[in-house]
Amino acid sequence: MILEDFRKIALLDWLENDLLLAVQNLEPASSDASFRRYFRITLPDRQLIAMDAPPDKENLAKFIEVAGLLARSDVRVPKIYYENRNDGFLVLEDFGSDSYLDKLTGSNADVLYKSAFDSLLKLQTNTGIEYCNLPRYDEVLLQRELRIFEEWFINQAVAIEIPATLWDETRAILVVSALAQPVTCVHRDYHSRNLMVLENNLPGVIDFQDAVTGPITYDLVSLLRDCYIAWPQERVERWLSDYWRKLTLAGLIDCELPVFNRWFDLMGLQRHLKAIGIFSRLNLRDGKPGYLKDIPRTLTYVLDQTQHYPELAGFHAFLVRDVVPNCLGLQ
Repeated sequence: MILEDFRKIALLDWLENDLLLAVQNLEPASSDASFRRYFRITLPDRQLIAMDAPPDKENLAKFIEVAGLLARSDVRVPKIYYENRNDGFLVLEDFGSDSYLDKLTGSNADVLYKSAFDSLLKLQTNTGIEYCNLPRYDEVLLQRELRIFEEWFINQAVAIEIPATLWDETRAILVVSALAQPVTCVHRDYHSRNLMVLENNLPGVIDFQDAVTGPITYDLVSLLRDCYIAWPQERVERWLSDYWRKLTLAGLIDCELPVFNRWFDLMGLQRHLKAIGIFSRLNLRDGKPGYLKDIPRTLTYVLDQTQHYPELAGFHAFLVRDVVPNCLGLQ
């Protein structure tokens, strides 16, 4: 019997014998790119979600802390009903199975994204960065994430090397832009898979445990240049402009739209390079090849942005010449 089965038995034992819940069914609800697993618990009168977060691999205390922080900011996160920190189990409110990714269409996107924007604005305006006890999205973390792209995608998945001077210059451009931005609370994975459609299209926000304080455009680019769903550029520009106005009225930014747009583009480039590296790592290290299908869409974002900025022309040429021809087999 594999270790995961032992953990499921231990989870069920805790639910039934310690919490005295009348569990009628316990079935997988979802999994993600981490070591966490989620189960849907069926009780006589309701359904709940059980989280299995192995203590040696996942920081359950951080999840609980950030859940409380975001709830106080009026962001709709799952209520935590029961905790077992020693064994790495939680019982959470069930947000259902309908994510934004499942429900988004061309006709309802404006409605759903308006709700997502409203929730994001609450996160950014109501979460005091001075007192939230979140790590800073600083240069060290930005550089560490960019190295994931180099190590796992360029060096291992594509099996080439990037010229050191070119890579140093590219990383410097992205890091300087990120650090120039106003700092807010950053969910860090605010995208269509982590927003659940609740009543009145209210987004239920999940997978928030890696929250930090950092660049104000990060979550916006996660949402609008999503690694899992793409929208026409004209629509993205309209949503971007609308949110820039919201941030301006809220007093969170004091810059012209072209400056904000550049921050957004370069932040997106940093995020997408990291994401491509993570997708590669999930395949090569963790045996999860399902994420490979998301690399072409994400790489398209990268090519679009590097083509747009003259200072990134060398990096763009490297991608077109050396990377794209060697990664076709990853699709």
